[in-house]
Amino acid sequence: MKSVYVTGVDRIEWVEVDEPTIGSRDVLLAIRACGICGSDAFYAHVGGIPPRQGATPLGHEPAAEVVAIGDEVTGVAVGDHVVIDTMAFSDGLLGSGGAQGALTPHVVVRDFVPGRQLKVIPDEVPWEVAALNEPMAVALHAVNRTQPQPGAKVAIFGAGPIGLGALLGYRRKGAQHIVVVDVIPERLAKALEIGADAVIDSATEDVAARLVELHGDGATAHVRGVRPATDVYLDAAGVAAVPEAVTRMAKHGATLGVVAVHKKPVELDFADILATELNLVWSMGYPTEIFEVTDDIAANWEKYRLIISDVLPFDRALEALALAATPGAADKVTVVFE
Repeated sequence: MKSVYVTGVDRIEWVEVDEPTIGSRDVLLAIRACGICGSDAFYAHVGGIPPRQGATPLGHEPAAEVVAIGDEVTGVAVGDHVVIDTMAFSDGLLGSGGAQGALTPHVVVRDFVPGRQLKVIPDEVPWEVAALNEPMAVALHAVNRTQPQPGAKVAIFGAGPIGLGALLGYRRKGAQHIVVVDVIPERLAKALEIGADAVIDSATEDVAARLVELHGDGATAHVRGVRPATDVYLDAAGVAAVPEAVTRMAKHGATLGVVAVHKKPVELDFADILATELNLVWSMGYPTEIFEVTDDIAANWEKYRLIISDVLPFDRALEALALAATPGAADKVTVVFE
């Protein structure tokens, strides 16, 4: 069968691999959809992920159908639609340095444990929406790391898939008012459609001033000057201007969460930050959230579907990867299997 591999530095190609077989404790999955992540382009740029450097199968945002199970398997049945914890495979991280990737027709879950690697989803959820489960878990972990309180005022920088997923996560956590900041008008329009209370175009507007208008003035005797009363900031953009701006505008005791990957060092003035006692937290992966987000996707899949910008068939997977890696060309690209 055909599989998509990183085969060298900045080189992604089709590779023929053997059809998998299963043992008595294994589950065979037919991949039905797989999202393209920004990290896929990073894996290619560095030539793969050790220990599989130079020969790395790609695809870590899958949704699948169970097509065969071993004699000892319980908890799933042939025909079940499932989402997948790609970090729970016994042969390594699926699509992120492990022996298998989800940009291929079939994947084996070896040594299956009920509730560990797979979660069954309703059949009516479209495959491309179900494939959002992994990035939405990343977004939910970012939300959880910032510990929003009910009634919180939130500002999200970056209206890509993670930022929009966080928007939905903050809403579920009871945030009172959520603002999304970006420089692309189409992304801001989508944020409003998905449920943002307001948006800010940081290319044309003064973000701090607009946040004061929207969230009020949070200045105190301890931290003077006009400062937004925003409780939580989330950096889902990955540009230095975001943490630099937030640390200058944050009120006392606010929280800045960083979920975006910054490819260059960021310089922050600790002396300027000290008086605000800004809480700075980091977020990566999904230690517990991979299946926490699933029920909400199933219940609200029409809203989650808005996050997807492009859907391509599996035979155009290389094109899908190139599209996703081109800045500004697409927001969320998903490959579907016929």
